[in-house]
Amino acid sequence: MINTPDIVRAETRARVREAITALGYRVNRAARQMRTGRSRLIAVRIEPARDGINGSVLDRFLHGLTDAAAPAGYRVMLYTAADDAEEIATYDDLLTAHDLDGFVLTSTHHGDPRTSWLAARDVPFVTFGRPWGAPETHAWVDVDNAAGTEAATSRLLATGHRRIGFVGWPAGSGVGDARREGWARTLASSGPDAPACLDDLAVATVDGIDTGAAAARDLLTRPVPPTALVCASDSLALGALAAARELGRYCAVVGFDDTAVAQAVGLTSVSQPLAAAAARCMDLLAEILDGGGPATPARALLQPSLVLRQTA
Repeated sequence: MINTPDIVRAETRARVREAITALGYRVNRAARQMRTGRSRLIAVRIEPARDGINGSVLDRFLHGLTDAAAPAGYRVMLYTAADDAEEIATYDDLLTAHDLDGFVLTSTHHGDPRTSWLAARDVPFVTFGRPWGAPETHAWVDVDNAAGTEAATSRLLATGHRRIGFVGWPAGSGVGDARREGWARTLASSGPDAPACLDDLAVATVDGIDTGAAAARDLLTRPVPPTALVCASDSLALGALAAARELGRYCAVVGFDDTAVAQAVGLTSVSQPLAAAAARCMDLLAEILDGGGPATPARALLQPSLVLRQTA
């Protein structure tokens, strides 16, 4: 009755629940695993430590996933890996040692070998991040990164800026390319004052405060500098703010990810709905594990929001 309450009458269910409460009954997970062949255990990777700013983004996702897993009857196991090859080797070890039910993958990218490895072995999984440049053969949840920088650029246009620069990551990153696309599309369609060449307003660099400062300094010392900057991360945006202060120039700045540091320093930033994304990942994985999932892999594209503060 506990596992299939729909097969008995409502009055019977009520009496059984009363008895469960009176006796203090708790489900024996080990016994259930023996009967169902399921561990109710899923695994997700902890990202390598970075600058302590944007690394907190996936930490918040992990908290959300853990919160969502418990009500669904699942537990979350964490593991580390330095790169794709090491992560795939870890899959093999974990599946052998712990009889995992499935995985939640993060940080998807072009040519991602992890998804094909799991799919070839019929291991259930979902990804937080779309299958960039690959056929959509598995369930995924993502945030609309282009919509985030579109909102940031639109805000700056609405406040009078026309030369709006972009500090992003090198081409080839699915997330980074999408964030650049939102800025470029919005600025290009901004009307007769739209810049003739957007490449003159964009700089690509690796993520970090110091690299963000160097990139912003490059843009702000050009003959016709931008008056505002949209950045692909809060780390880059913090560097841009530092560069503007060093040069003694006013420059509106918008970051991405709405980290705790952005909140502390008053940085306008794009916020990702991480708790909602984690909950949706858990829902999709539970559907696959408990019911086989839909015939067509499910996907969910969530909308970010712009959090306005002092910098824009």
